[in-house]
Amino acid sequence: MSRIGKSPIETKKEATITVEGKNVTVKGPKGQLFLTLPENITVVTGEKEITIECVKQDTKYNALHGFVRAELANMLVGVTTGWTKTLELAGVGYRATMSGNNLVLSVGFSHQVTIVPPEGITLAVVEGKIVVSGINKQIVGQIAANIREVRKPEPYKGKGIKYVGEHIRKKAGKSAKAIGGAGGAK
Repeated sequence: MSRIGKSPIETKKEATITVEGKNVTVKGPKGQLFLTLPENITVVTGEKEITIECVKQDTKYNALHGFVRAELANMLVGVTTGWTKTLELAGVGYRATMSGNNLVLSVGFSHQVTIVPPEGITLAVVEGKIVVSGINKQIVGQIAANIREVRKPEPYKGKGIKYVGEHIRKKAGKSAKAIGGAGGAK
């Protein structure tokens, strides 16, 4: 049995969980999310906690057991408090602005890059930082990764778009030629 899958999930007062056959619906103040359970995995709801049970004891189903438990826990957090990822710009003249719901990036290209958020995702620019928020953890992380991909931080000067708290390992640039002459010719 999966160690992660065995641990119960504490329910929150604001969220309601509905299990109908293989479909699980999680509703909360921020919205609702759906999950279709794989075969041999069941969800048992109690008053204060949810447990996920695996019918077969097989390595494939152990992995799914832990995955379903983690996915349901993430769904509960998403519909009650939501998920956010914050990115920051590092570079002279790098700017992020909002044009309606769209994010417009000026990051050293000859043109501006426009990011259109999918439904359920909110983009904001706060104090020079880009904040991606929503209720689905996977989609929030993917949109943040797509924004970072526009201009990854480069290792020589550290310019680019990076996550807040991300450390960029700097490389030493080219060193000057060895002192003392032109390649050893005499």
